[in-house]
Amino acid sequence: MAPSPNRHPLAAVVLAAGKGTRMKSATAKVLHELSGRPLAWFPVRAALDAGASPVVVVVGHQAEAVEAALRAALPRAPLRFAHQAEQRGTAHAVLAARGALRGVDGAIAILSGDTPLLSSTTLKRVVQARSRSRAPLSFATMNLAEPRGYGRLVRDQDGRPARIVEEKDATPAERVIGEVNAGLYCADAEFLWKALAKVGSDNAQGEFYLTDLVAMAARRSPAVAVEVEPLEASGVNDREELARAGQVLQRRRASALMKAGVTLEDPARFLCDEGVEIAADVIIEPGVRLRGATRIGPRCRIGQGSVLVDAVLAAGVTVRPYTVIDGPATVGAQAVLGPFSRVRPGTELGEGVHLGNFVETKKARLGKGSKANHLAYLGDAVIGAGVNIGCGTITCNYDGEKKHETRIGDGAFIGSDSILVAPVEIGAGAYVAAGSTVTDPVPAGALALGRARQVNKEGWAVRLAAARTARRASERT
Repeated sequence: MAPSPNRHPLAAVVLAAGKGTRMKSATAKVLHELSGRPLAWFPVRAALDAGASPVVVVVGHQAEAVEAALRAALPRAPLRFAHQAEQRGTAHAVLAARGALRGVDGAIAILSGDTPLLSSTTLKRVVQARSRSRAPLSFATMNLAEPRGYGRLVRDQDGRPARIVEEKDATPAERVIGEVNAGLYCADAEFLWKALAKVGSDNAQGEFYLTDLVAMAARRSPAVAVEVEPLEASGVNDREELARAGQVLQRRRASALMKAGVTLEDPARFLCDEGVEIAADVIIEPGVRLRGATRIGPRCRIGQGSVLVDAVLAAGVTVRPYTVIDGPATVGAQAVLGPFSRVRPGTELGEGVHLGNFVETKKARLGKGSKANHLAYLGDAVIGAGVNIGCGTITCNYDGEKKHETRIGDGAFIGSDSILVAPVEIGAGAYVAAGSTVTDPVPAGALALGRARQVNKEGWAVRLAAARTARRASERT
């Protein structure tokens, strides 16, 4: 018989309702970030990559914040949310998702929301093991030399999974078992809901354990145990575990980038958010951090200690050491930034633009080949092509209430230490003499001088020195 067109081959439930008290935080555990994403994003992403649709996230503590964070991070994903108002165990949490899975009649994967290292490949192995065996349940196990804190898998005399016993309920003989529950399941929907209705709370913690499904499945047809790498199944419960998981994710990302043709001079000193895109033949020096929606084109070089947030770089851009791009900002091909430049939101730098040391831009557009090589602030400015901005130049864009725009035409030359008081326009090819304060428009091709008249007082320095000498002499007597 052909499958029903409404049949769901795989759905998923991600358990993300807990507070995470060991994090010692006012923020729910699953909202703590790794690689620019909330912790719960990773198992949700693994479920989606494994083909699950829909994915139901069970929320509880800070439910609205968790839902908002995941919807923002996965705006087009087939996500649904279920609320577990009172946390009474893992089986109780999955039951909370039943309404959101009404009509789902295929397999349902169940994941923990604090397992960021789980891969979709491993999840698929667990799903396929149940499918191949036609068992009501498959689940992941891992073998640990130190199994403390985990539920132990008890097998029958034929070696088949019989039940999982939580550590607080285990006998001394059961506690020495090294094969433990990894917290990842795949169940037939019909079996799952019938079994969960029968789960009780007669145990040391008075909770409804999802692990009871193993014994229930064994009464019908043996559940299938799939051994997985402990690293993938490890959960995050405190800040140390969060940091260790982050290091693993960064090592994975660095390895993938290098295999794709990116040079990382020191992979151990490289931080990169999920979602950042880096083309081949990019060279990244030590200590670089790439965040947000950053995209780096081919043949760029990112200097040591630089931080790029929501930055879009065209081909061949050079970012010299300790430059900060705090976007959204775009940088044209062959541009050169830094060292120690700061590019703020709304900046658009054209092809071949140069920004040097201690130059700051904000909501500024610089045309092709324009340069500001030293100690300048360019805010709320539209600057044409081939413009030279001298050292110490600033655009005075704020009057205490409103921001105003400075416009500089193609080929203009702005002398050092100029103050451009917005709103003001400087025409194409115009010159502004060094040290000028410009408050009025400068016509194209003109020279603007806005200095105070120089006055030289002959002999003033000699008289000052004599007065100082006389004063010191009187103080000694």
